[in-house]
Amino acid sequence: MAKVRKKEALEYHSLGRPGKIEVVPTKPYASQLDLSLAYSPGVAEPCLKIAENKDDAYKYTSKSNLVAVISNGTAVLGLGDIGPEASKPVMEGKGVLFKIFADIDVFDIEVDAKDPEKFIETVKAIAPTFGGINLEDIKAPEAFLIEERLKKELDIPVMHDDQHGTAIISSAALLNALELAEKKIEKVKIVISGAGPSALSCAGLYLSLGAKKENIFMYDSKGLLFKGRENLDKNKQVFAVHQKELSFEDSFLDADVFLGLSRGGLVSKEMVSSMAKNPIVFALANPEPEIAYKDATSVREDILMATGRSDHPNQVNNVLGFPFIFRGALDVRASTINEEMKLAAVYAIANLAKESIPEEVIEAYGEKNLIFGREQFIPKPLDPRLVYHVAPAVAKAAMDSGVAREPIVNWEGYETQLKKRLGLDNKLIRNITSKAQKTPKRVVFPEGDNVKILKAAQVAYDEGVAFPILLGRESKIMALIEEYGIELPEITIINPKAEEEEERRTSYGKAFFEKRKRKGFTEFESIQIIRERNYFGSMMVNQGDADTMITGLTKNYRSTLRPVLQTIGLKKGVNVAAGMYILITKKGPMFLADTTVNRNPSAEEIAEITINVAKTIKRLRVVPIVSLLSYSNFGSSPGDDPKKMAKAISIIHKAEPELIVDGEMQANFALNKELLNEKFPFSLLSKKEANTLIFPNLSSGNISYKLMQQITDGDAIGPILIGLNKPVHVLQLGCSVREIVNMVKVAVI
Repeated sequence: MAKVRKKEALEYHSLGRPGKIEVVPTKPYASQLDLSLAYSPGVAEPCLKIAENKDDAYKYTSKSNLVAVISNGTAVLGLGDIGPEASKPVMEGKGVLFKIFADIDVFDIEVDAKDPEKFIETVKAIAPTFGGINLEDIKAPEAFLIEERLKKELDIPVMHDDQHGTAIISSAALLNALELAEKKIEKVKIVISGAGPSALSCAGLYLSLGAKKENIFMYDSKGLLFKGRENLDKNKQVFAVHQKELSFEDSFLDADVFLGLSRGGLVSKEMVSSMAKNPIVFALANPEPEIAYKDATSVREDILMATGRSDHPNQVNNVLGFPFIFRGALDVRASTINEEMKLAAVYAIANLAKESIPEEVIEAYGEKNLIFGREQFIPKPLDPRLVYHVAPAVAKAAMDSGVAREPIVNWEGYETQLKKRLGLDNKLIRNITSKAQKTPKRVVFPEGDNVKILKAAQVAYDEGVAFPILLGRESKIMALIEEYGIELPEITIINPKAEEEEERRTSYGKAFFEKRKRKGFTEFESIQIIRERNYFGSMMVNQGDADTMITGLTKNYRSTLRPVLQTIGLKKGVNVAAGMYILITKKGPMFLADTTVNRNPSAEEIAEITINVAKTIKRLRVVPIVSLLSYSNFGSSPGDDPKKMAKAISIIHKAEPELIVDGEMQANFALNKELLNEKFPFSLLSKKEANTLIFPNLSSGNISYKLMQQITDGDAIGPILIGLNKPVHVLQLGCSVREIVNMVKVAVI
C-alpha cells in the first residue's frame, strides 16, 4: 500500500480548488435563451409539472441520479467522534467513489446533530432533494435507530454503508470460501471479533444465508456476548445466545470461520492453528488486520483468507458493493433497499468471482493468471463487470420484491446503458497504476537535481512503481531532498562526470561508438559525450543498467530527443518514431498523435504512425477508433494535407483491414458521431465515437493537444514515445509532478 504523508494529503485537498468535488451544469448556459430556460421564466414549466405530480421531479431534475452522503461525524474511519466539519473530507471522498464507479452524483451533507431525533428530522426534511441516501460514519447504537426510522419513514433508498457494505462483500466472500472449503454455512462455527454496526450487520446477513445463531460466537471489547451479561443493547442481545462466558482464545478451537472487525494484533498464530480444517479467516481491521496475512498463512497452508488491504489477495472492499447497489436501486426508482436487494448483491458478487476474468483485469493486477480459488474468491475492485452484474441483480430484486416503481423491461438495453456509463469512469490510469505496481522498474532521471523530478520520484517510489536512479551531483540532490522534506529511502545517485564513473563512461562510450562510428562520431567524442546526463542515462537503459528513462523537463524537446534516438534507436521494422498524448476526458481517454516528433510526415509515415499508435492503444486494453484529421471532409477541399491523409487511409486499410479507421475529416465530425452520421453516413465511424486522433503535421497536433489539455479538467499522460527500441520518454517543458508520475507508470508497463 502506498505511503501517505501528512503534507501530501493536506496539499491534495487544498491546492487549486479546495476539496474534491464540484457541481457542473449539464445543460447549455451560454446564451440569454439558455439562461431563461434554466431559470426564470422557463423554469416555471417543470415546477408546475412537479407540483401536479411529485414523481415528475425524477423526470425534470437531477433527483433520479442524486444520492446524499450524510454524516454527523460521530464515528469517522478510525478517527472517532471528530464532528461534522472534520468528517467532510471523508464524505466528499465517498462522493468521488460513487461517481467514478457508478456515475452517481453526490451532495455530501454534514449534520451538526448528535441527538438521533434531531438528525432524523433533518434528513427527512431534506430528503425530497435526493433519489437515495447513504448514511455514513454514525456511531452505534444510534446508527441502528437512525437507519431503521429513515427506512420506515422515507420512500427512497436508505442504506448505512458502514453496516451493510462490509456485510454484503464479506457474505459474498464467505459463500465462495465455504464452497472451496467444502462446508455448509448452516453447520460452520463462526467467531466474530467486534460487535459494532458492521459486525452486527455481517452476522445478521450470515443468518439470512443460513448460518445458525447458536454457531456464532460474537465478542466485543468486554468479551463474549452471552445470556448472563448485563447492559447489552437490543442489537447485541440478538447474538447473546450462549449460556456462559468463553475466552476469545478458546473460541478458536475447531472454529470454521473467523471474522475480524475490531483492531490489529488480536489473533495469534496459535489461535489460527487451532481452527478446523480449511479455516476461513477474514481479518478486516485496517490498516493492520487482526492477524497479519503472512503470519496466518505461515501456520495454515489450507487457509482461505481475506483482509481489507489491497496488497493481499481477496480484499473485502466496500466499493465492490455500495456504488452498484445504489445504481440498481436508482434505476428502478426503488422505494427502499431491502433484504432481498442486499442478498441479490451478495450472490451477484459471489458469482462474478467464479467467472472467467477479463484479460484487462489480469493485466491491471500484473498477474499471469487469475482463476477462482483460494487466492481469488472475491472480485477485484477494478473489475469493470461489477456495474453490469451487480446493478441489474439489485434492480431485478427490487422489482421481484415489489419496491420498484419504474421496472426495467429491456434488460439487454439496460446492460448496454451501464457499460456506456463506464466511459465516465476513467479507469485507464488506475489500471496502468495497478499493473505498474506489480512489476516496478529501475527508472533513471537525468534531471535528478530538479525539485519536481525529486517529488515525482518520491511519489513513484511510494506507490511502488519505481526504483529511482537520479543523475547529478549527490551534494546538490541531497541538499534539495533535505530542503523540501522529500523522503526517498531507496535511491541510487550517480554523477556521470565523477571520477569514480570513468570506467562506466568508457564502457558506455565504446558501446555508443559502435552505434555511431559511421555517423560522424570518433571514439574519443563518444566517450566524452557520455558525460552528458541524457547520453549517460540513455546508455544505462541501452546496456541494461536501468529499465527505462524519463527526461526532458528542463530542456528543449528536440535537443533532449536527439541523444535518445542516437543511443536507443528505433525498433526493428519501424521507420519513424512518434509522440502520443493521452488526455483523460469525461468521455474517456483520447489518444492524440503525432504531437511531438515529425514536422510534416508523408502519407506513408502517417500510415505507419497510425498503425503503431493503434498497437500501443491495444496494449492498454482499449479498442482504438481512429480518425485521420484535416481541414477537409472526404475530399471536400483541395490541398496537400487532405490528399496526404486520404492516401494514408488507403495504405492503412490495405495493411490493417481490421483497424477501425477513417478520414480525412474535420475534428468536429470525428468527435460527433451524430453529425458525422447525418452528413457522411458512409463513413466507417458514422456509428462510432473516435477516441484516437491522427494529425497531418506537427503544428496541428502540438497546438491541438495543448489547447485540449488546458481546457479539459482530466489528467494528461505523455508524450509517449512510440517506435523506440527501449522504453524512454521525453517530457514536455513545465510538466506537473502528477504528469511526470503518470509517465513513469506508462514507462514501467
